[in-house]
Amino acid sequence: MMNGTSNHKKIKITSLFVMFLFAVQVNAQQISLYTIGDSTMANKPNPEENPERGWAQMLQQFFNNDLLVKNKAVNGRSTRSFINENRWDSIYNELKPGDYVFIQFGHNDQKIKDATRYTNPHTAYRHNLIKFVRETREKGASPILLSSIVRRNFNEHGVLVDTHGEYPLETRLVAGEMNVPFIDLQYMTEILEESYGPEKSKELHLHYKPGEIAYYPNGKEDNTHLSVKGATLIAKLAVDKLKKSNSPLAKYLK
Repeated sequence: MMNGTSNHKKIKITSLFVMFLFAVQVNAQQISLYTIGDSTMANKPNPEENPERGWAQMLQQFFNNDLLVKNKAVNGRSTRSFINENRWDSIYNELKPGDYVFIQFGHNDQKIKDATRYTNPHTAYRHNLIKFVRETREKGASPILLSSIVRRNFNEHGVLVDTHGEYPLETRLVAGEMNVPFIDLQYMTEILEESYGPEKSKELHLHYKPGEIAYYPNGKEDNTHLSVKGATLIAKLAVDKLKKSNSPLAKYLK
């Protein structure tokens, strides 16, 4: 009788251990959202002192613990340099079924005086986006294309003037042709900048007078990169689009 009780306890303990291992395995299979792009998305160093943020740096706060944002965007990169520096290969090798990839380039693809970064929007840029989409799908992951965020570029009449040329158009075309979910951050950030207006929109970027903050003792006027406020609002725009479009990613939102 004692032996039977002992065996029952052993079976119970073994079952609990198996359940524990299963829970650990499920947790290990946490879904990842990779974000690839340039400095407007990238993680910025020294966040306690540095007022600059990339908008993808702010994404994790909107998601629950079942999804991990892996921000792989890097300052100064175009589709060409991101591929040529093997940054895409390192992500491709990690991708697993069920993962997602946010793809947003354009700011540095237009650097026409830099052969290591420049891409013709209708040829190299287009085909690099196609490469990201196809290879993401090869791994059973899901690509999402995004157009570039706008620069704060108001003219003397208070009109926000585009600076990205044909790159956002090609992103739209690739998304349509390959049936890829598309987040039109160009349009949404255009509305955001215009709603703040020429002067107040400085709050979304890095505008500081000399001596105003220690990180920029000589002051700063940057209309491309983002403040904490700007980056957070743009991350929220992307998240709101996921909700409205009934994206499968929405189930991971808080």
